[in-house]
Amino acid sequence: MYRRNLSFLQSWKRKAKELKTEVYALYLAYRDPRVSWPARIFAGIVVAYAFSPIDLIPDPIPLLGYLDDLILIPIGAVLARRMIPPLVLEDCRVKAKEVMAVGKPVNWIAAGVIISIWLVAAALMTLWLVQVFFP
Repeated sequence: MYRRNLSFLQSWKRKAKELKTEVYALYLAYRDPRVSWPARIFAGIVVAYAFSPIDLIPDPIPLLGYLDDLILIPIGAVLARRMIPPLVLEDCRVKAKEVMAVGKPVNWIAAGVIISIWLVAAALMTLWLVQVFFP
């Protein structure tokens, strides 16, 4: 029983790693000029949602929290792949595998934007609370 559970867990880890590589390939395709604008926009949305710390359903909610990650991102990736020319997607997959083999890519600009959004949201919430409770 333990071997079966371990094998199942390893299978899920492998699929999660493949999905991360595929999402990074979509990011590279999003930036490729050979991809049409509608495909670029859709791929950008999928990539932004996949890498965003903000989910439609917060992860701490049992089962439902990860449901959007397990359903929305794979479905979005499949739809985006259908919109991108196969040759471009294959080139991007090769580049993505090379980058992911070295290590997870880090985008400090995106991290800065996300932190800025959270700081602005916190400031606005504080202003609102002050106006509501201390008129």
